[in-house]
Amino acid sequence: MITEHALLDVLPGSEEEFEWAFGEARELISASPGFRGLELLRCLETPARYLLLVRWDSVEAHTVGFRQGPSYERWSSLLHRFYSPFPVVSHYESALSTSSSVV
Repeated sequence: MITEHALLDVLPGSEEEFEWAFGEARELISASPGFRGLELLRCLETPARYLLLVRWDSVEAHTVGFRQGPSYERWSSLLHRFYSPFPVVSHYESALSTSSSVV
């Protein structure tokens, strides 16, 4: 499993509209083969900045399966107009993992 990382700077003032559009776009990506889950986090210090983490079976599930698949055009039309600058996307694999439990 890999994790896609994208830092999304959206146009200030469009955060609410972006989140609404992302809610619709989430349906598209979640239906893609190899999709495992996602998390969209909003920055507290910079409210127009989001961190998108998407878990995939493989890099190819994202770069070929989703980006070259039938839903990507709709994904782009929903979301790409919000970005300034356009985000850089990177892929990561687990190197070390830990969790804590509260008793």
